[in-house]
Amino acid sequence: MSQKKAALECTKCGVRNYTITANPQRQERLELKKFCKHCGEYTLHRETR
Repeated sequence: MSQKKAALECTKCGVRNYTITANPQRQERLELKKFCKHCGEYTLHRETR
């Protein structure tokens, strides 16, 4: 059985920088402040599917 993956996308520039394993029990999308190497700063990243 394979794990489903989801990407974290920068809300400022729209680049998908990080990948995570998706949790099927979580209903809302994950939001984290992560470093974006394209923007050069810490920005909000949202989970995409």
